[in-house]
Amino acid sequence: MGKLIDEFRKGWRGVATPSLGLSLAFALACLLLSTLARWGLAHVRPDVYFTPYFPAVFFAAAFGGFRVGIVTALVGGVLGVVLNFDDVSADRARFALLTLYWGVCALTIWGVEHYRTMLAEQRRISRRLIEEEEYRKLLVDELQHRLKNKLSTVHAVLHQVLHDQPQVWARIDPRLRSLAATDDLISRIDKGGCDIRDLLISELGPYGHVRFTLNGERLFLPPKLAVTLSLMFHELATNAGKYGAFSAPRGLLQVSWTLNDDRLTITWDETEGPTVGEISTPGFGTKLLKSALSAFDGKTEISYLKTGLHCIMQCRIPKSE
Repeated sequence: MGKLIDEFRKGWRGVATPSLGLSLAFALACLLLSTLARWGLAHVRPDVYFTPYFPAVFFAAAFGGFRVGIVTALVGGVLGVVLNFDDVSADRARFALLTLYWGVCALTIWGVEHYRTMLAEQRRISRRLIEEEEYRKLLVDELQHRLKNKLSTVHAVLHQVLHDQPQVWARIDPRLRSLAATDDLISRIDKGGCDIRDLLISELGPYGHVRFTLNGERLFLPPKLAVTLSLMFHELATNAGKYGAFSAPRGLLQVSWTLNDDRLTITWDETEGPTVGEISTPGFGTKLLKSALSAFDGKTEISYLKTGLHCIMQCRIPKSE
């Protein structure tokens, strides 16, 4: 009995196609209920012959498919003609109503079957997206694991090579550890989010804590926004290390943020860096900075000033994810 109930539940929800026997039994139950409803209506309107069978056709087609719906419509039409709850026998008018009844049933069955097809396609796409998301997570976890192992290997090799140069190793070791801490933080924020200050310190730490200042209150970022901003901060920090403030001995960076209702504004301001020359064609990094915040109703404005790069990032903080 429990198995039968479970099959009925799955069939009603559209998760699995019910067996033919269960579909026909459900259609028979619908016809019986419709006949009882017709018998009750006969006390008020004896000339209601086919209307009570429309719900039976609809539910039978929705549960068992168009074939079961057709059978239900045919049987309902026969019952409407054969069964009489008064002394009036079937006439031409009733057969005309039968034709109209079958026509409406055909449209109903077609509409239900079209909806079932669309629902099945949506379920198929949903399952595929879930499978691809699970595969993506597995791949990302594997890449993070390999990256961590490679960074550990680089750390061990450099420590062995620079064993006799403690002063050089003392400058490299903290930066390698900061890079490893950043990778660990990225893997954690994808699940639970993090504070914006912790995110910035993790990204900028490898360049030296005396090279940047952070201005802003503690602010927790939800996971998706935290990951997006981490990608943007990484791109900006990498460019600062190659061409901007971090590439010059006296270069400095100031990052500040303010929150107004649910709107977050982040200002990235580099000073004392190299003079900005001719701007090359925008690459992947620039496109990322320009479009990453669009999912959060945001935008990014980048200005190349004489004092260095000036970037303003604005977005909406989601209330929940």
